[in-house]
Amino acid sequence: MLELQHVTYQVQQDDTDKEILSDISLRIDEGFVAVTGPNGGGKSTLAKLVAGIIKPTSGRILLDGEDITDLSITERAQKGISFAFQQPVRFKGITVRDLITLAAGRDISVADACNYLSEVGLCARDYIGREVNASLSGGELKRIEIAMILARGTKLSLFDEPEAGIDLWSFGNLIQVFEKMHRQINGTILIISHQERILNIADRILVLADGHIQADGTRDEVMPQVMGGPSTCSVLTDKL
Repeated sequence: MLELQHVTYQVQQDDTDKEILSDISLRIDEGFVAVTGPNGGGKSTLAKLVAGIIKPTSGRILLDGEDITDLSITERAQKGISFAFQQPVRFKGITVRDLITLAAGRDISVADACNYLSEVGLCARDYIGREVNASLSGGELKRIEIAMILARGTKLSLFDEPEAGIDLWSFGNLIQVFEKMHRQINGTILIISHQERILNIADRILVLADGHIQADGTRDEVMPQVMGGPSTCSVLTDKL
């Protein structure tokens, strides 16, 4: 269970403090949760705060009741948080199998590594020995990153705009992967996204705008507001 207690995040801009997130308090239990909202509303900042990339100006972040506010991204990973970046990192000289083995944190067989690749719709024999470099497309990298998260088996899997920079075909495959993760979930999936197709498979949707939570509820409760409500217009900037 993830909990944010009165979390505020400010940055210095033109010699003044600009508030990106303001007094955010929320609790996220197991399930599939999507965070959406207009650009500049604070979504990616929220993701980075949870992952430990940045720290709040004030407030606390708790994981299963433990205060992790001052823990580093590495320490949070050890506690059970996985984070997938908008643009996955390429590692010259490291193979896909190497990455999945590192993510698992243990020695795994080629068969096990191949199983994780198959889970995300990749033909294992075509990818297991490939170097994680520019020869891989954005969609391929996204799916390999998800395979790594599956191998880790963490309690909280966090995705920051997984649709960013990929084509329509790859996005359709990612939706299938998330649907499968949703069915098999043993923990929490938290996705930052603009995309209607991702919101439509979420159990809960949070709308974040101007640094505040504007709506919070089930898909059936929030989607009508997102699609047509005057206070949440332009939330979905793109629909794939």
